[in-house]
Amino acid sequence: MKLKRLFVALLIPFMWACDGLPGRPDPANRYIRPENVTDFGRLYQENCSGCHGADGRLGPAIPVGDSIYLALAKTEYIEAITSKGINGTSMPAFALSEGGTLTDKQITIIAKGMKTRWGKTGQFAAGAKLPPLSVEENTKEGNASRGKKTFEVFCGDCHGADGRGTPKAGSVVEPPYLALVSDQNLRTITIIGRRDLGMPDWQTAGKRPMTNQEITDVVAWLAAQRPERPSKRNAH
Repeated sequence: MKLKRLFVALLIPFMWACDGLPGRPDPANRYIRPENVTDFGRLYQENCSGCHGADGRLGPAIPVGDSIYLALAKTEYIEAITSKGINGTSMPAFALSEGGTLTDKQITIIAKGMKTRWGKTGQFAAGAKLPPLSVEENTKEGNASRGKKTFEVFCGDCHGADGRGTPKAGSVVEPPYLALVSDQNLRTITIIGRRDLGMPDWQTAGKRPMTNQEITDVVAWLAAQRPERPSKRNAH
């Protein structure tokens, strides 16, 4: 009986130590179903970094890590674009309801995570007139003729008066480029610039900040340079 008790007494510590035995899976490395991933870093890396850059910068798409972009873009706006994508562009829909792979909760984690990780306060002076980032929220009508003149003043020094580029910066009127970007993309870039690539935002592109009307006119002129997409009837 004493031997049995002694055996049990020795066995219990050994059983407790089993959790630390070599070869036992680390709980941190256990498989997590895709829909249960809630870590912002992993969600962003696996779904966004390929186009928007590892830190929201230096990618081929909108620099979503830019603090000015995050100051102007509402969380709901980022969620909507992430959920539904942008038709006719390379931005896909990520929501499960739209044929994507992310839950609504995960999309909210991404949108709020961008704000938390890369957003900054005090981006604008008190009382500054801020242009609406969203095309839908903009109440101004664009005028392409005025937009060309405005482009020459604020953008021509780098992109050329005709938008075809200079040694400082490339063309922004090439048909392949304009065919891939939406009016929303053009508006966003005109407002926030590409500070990660040396392109100024609307506040510093000229001797004074651009007005919302001027931004809208520039977008109208750029959009007017876009080649017409062939209709389905004429597509082969």
